[in-house]
Amino acid sequence: MNTTLLQEATAFIWAESDMLDHNEYQDWLQLWAPEGIYVIPIDQNETDHENTLNYAYDDAQMRHKRVARLTGGEAISSAPVARTVRNVSRLRLLSDDGTKLTVRCAQHLREFRKDRFREHTSDVTYELLREGQGFRIHRKIVKLINSTDTLTAVGYIL
Repeated sequence: MNTTLLQEATAFIWAESDMLDHNEYQDWLQLWAPEGIYVIPIDQNETDHENTLNYAYDDAQMRHKRVARLTGGEAISSAPVARTVRNVSRLRLLSDDGTKLTVRCAQHLREFRKDRFREHTSDVTYELLREGQGFRIHRKIVKLINSTDTLTAVGYIL
């Protein structure tokens, strides 16, 4: 296993998590490849995300619209703004073809909003494209472990 590559991918994923927890959405958008897709499937066993119903299936245009809703102050699900803390662990390099690598990790997200805590735990799979000395997100799939009863209104990005 290439531990240096895994460390670089881990640092990238941790940076993404930190950006999201601190509402740095414009910086977060810059992490994505133009053709990148952000997916939150309803059924965590589903693999055909393009042809099934998902909580989110965002291309670049939809990611920008999602950020605009979160930062515009008018979306009910994002007012008041939730405070979040993500813990990302158990990172594992699944594949590396020299251009794209796939990394899977666990994410535990705690949200505090309207005087209450909520938790979302998920398996997250990243497909990262190599770009220069870094990466761009080609695909991010967030598989919530209790997806059928978890999401009602989420005012942030998982």
